[in-house]
Amino acid sequence: MEQMRKAPVIAETHCHTIACGHAYSTLYENAQAAAAKGIEFLCLTDHAPAMEDGPHHWFFKNIVNVVPDRLAGVNILKGAEVNILDYEGKLDLPDEYLKKLDWVIASYHIVCIEPGSKEDCTKGWLAIAENPLVDVIGHCGDSRYPFDHQKVVQAFAKHGKIVEINAHSFSCRPGTLENCREIAQWCKHYNVPVVCSSDAHFFTQIGEVDQALNMLREIDYPEELILNLDRERFLSIAREKTGKSFD
Repeated sequence: MEQMRKAPVIAETHCHTIACGHAYSTLYENAQAAAAKGIEFLCLTDHAPAMEDGPHHWFFKNIVNVVPDRLAGVNILKGAEVNILDYEGKLDLPDEYLKKLDWVIASYHIVCIEPGSKEDCTKGWLAIAENPLVDVIGHCGDSRYPFDHQKVVQAFAKHGKIVEINAHSFSCRPGTLENCREIAQWCKHYNVPVVCSSDAHFFTQIGEVDQALNMLREIDYPEELILNLDRERFLSIAREKTGKSFD
């Protein structure tokens, strides 16, 4: 593994592997990259089956039994990025699988659901907020899925959701910077915790979250609400979500 700079975060909360056809590194390469950058927690979150090249649903059933909780010296959270399929909150993995995963991100993807109106998307996020099996709100700054930021973030606060600030989205999803700044302001207002993620599709991107972190610092976002900046803070949430002790 080539020399890599230390990452600004202690946990990478969103990454992909060759299990989905548009990412290019193995699970082990991602874990090695995390270790090389001083990252102590790695959330494995490949796309769920509704994504055209996503792995079969058995992949997510099997991952909890096959993949170890520690790999290359890194604590592993076995999860998924599930696709939101309608504006009623339907997801593309059954509850029986979601219950066994360590870390569940729910996201809108353009290839899985046609963009709706502001009313539609607001309704959809409110339904996701009420789903106890969803841990993290994925890249919700995408302007193609507009929603009532205040109303939805208030619901995220009520139902204990974590909001993801996805650095990758800043370069590929329209309106992300402006929308994430406003969403983060409401998160700050309602004391909603966030994580900064890379959404890595290649191992060199693991932990590369500077754009997301810089935006949060520009608005004086409370560091105690950025869960993956501090080891003890993330360790606590990882134990809470998984029921595992971790080191």
